[in-house]
Amino acid sequence: MSALADAEWFTSHTTGAPAKLRRQVAVHFEATTGLLTARLADAGHAALRAATAAGRHRSAALDLLAADALMTLALLAAAERSPATLAEDAAALRHAAAVSA
Repeated sequence: MSALADAEWFTSHTTGAPAKLRRQVAVHFEATTGLLTARLADAGHAALRAATAAGRHRSAALDLLAADALMTLALLAAAERSPATLAEDAAALRHAAAVSA
């Protein structure tokens, strides 16, 4: 997929989300590069790191929700790309999250 196609995919799959959450997800997504699934996962990891860094501050909740949304989107993109390898892709995302934590 091209960067434009990735942006269109992202927009189509985040339309309808609460505006504040959508903006936070977009901030993390737009700070990444690469293939769509990897971008979404990297953005999810960044959001999770931001939530962890915020500790008990209220801003942590929005980043935690963004991390959840981004990892869900990463799994959706992986499933759309190759349903047969979804289990392996999910395991790889889980492993990457554990390593980056």
